[in-house]
Amino acid sequence: MIEDKNPQRTSIAQLGEFGLIDHLTKNFDVTQESTLKSIGDDAAVLDFKDKKVVVSTDLLIEGVHFDLAYMPLKHLGYKAVVVNVSDICAMNAKPTQITVSVAVSNRFPLEALEELFDGIAHAAKEYKVDVIGGDTTSSQKGLIISITAIGEADEKELVYRNGAQKTDLLVVTGDLGAAYMGLQVLEREKQVFQVNPNNQPDLDPYTYLVERQLKPEARKDVRTLLHALDIKPTAMIDISDGLSSEIIHICKQSKVGCNLYEDKLPLDPQFISTCEEFNIDSTTVAINGGEDYELLFTIDINDFDKIKGNPNFSVIGHMTEENEGIHLVTRANTKIALKARGWDALTE
Repeated sequence: MIEDKNPQRTSIAQLGEFGLIDHLTKNFDVTQESTLKSIGDDAAVLDFKDKKVVVSTDLLIEGVHFDLAYMPLKHLGYKAVVVNVSDICAMNAKPTQITVSVAVSNRFPLEALEELFDGIAHAAKEYKVDVIGGDTTSSQKGLIISITAIGEADEKELVYRNGAQKTDLLVVTGDLGAAYMGLQVLEREKQVFQVNPNNQPDLDPYTYLVERQLKPEARKDVRTLLHALDIKPTAMIDISDGLSSEIIHICKQSKVGCNLYEDKLPLDPQFISTCEEFNIDSTTVAINGGEDYELLFTIDINDFDKIKGNPNFSVIGHMTEENEGIHLVTRANTKIALKARGWDALTE
């Protein structure tokens, strides 16, 4: 593919704030019955009738949460929506609306923001959420994105972090660690490129890992799958900061302990081979990596037969009495205290 060395650059200042909003939001459609008024007034108006409303918000900052050296703006827009929708899914709720706020420096032309909002629009369509408002402003240093997600559920459907019981099973969707290894591959190729710009990265052997990092998916399907199996989780959380951190959140809020089994962790073959290439322990990455956006939940032990053998779920451990602690049980059958070594935005 031939790259355009002189792409069109339209200054955002030409449009002004309200012109920019009109330009970037003209393709957002309203699809949810609960959206009475979306973009265009002082506030959006929603009507959930007898449903409970769940709200979550996330902030993504250039240089902290993403690197535009290898993160395409369209992928960034998509991912920004996904990480917020995932929080709604982790409440066993249905995502319905989002708001989008962007702070941008003058190094970004209009065309760059169009790419970003194309990704947002694509994700909104994929997850069937309405974009109902937000804000745009200037930034002194780079790009900042803040998205608030809104969802609905019947009160009896909602699942919190504090409901796990001492005999529950610990279950996870999908596989673990791939997003972190995708990041390691991209960082390595960035460093190679900086040394020799003529050396183009070969990402073909790592397609799954890179996709898990650049274009993750929220598990919107899990709510439907569990409903079909007649299973309601007792506690649930999404895996954004790493499996170990999320297990500890559930344990602390539910006042229980946990035994996590190393040999039960679901790992993709490409992930395992790339860990070997990087000389990194796959278990360490799987429990600490983060950004998988899979769902981690607990179920009553009596529901085991309903979930047994289902390819969407892996039983990876069980809960215990609080005083037994939180442990990883290794393949050698030794217990290691589990520590929260996942992502913490406020640590250096």
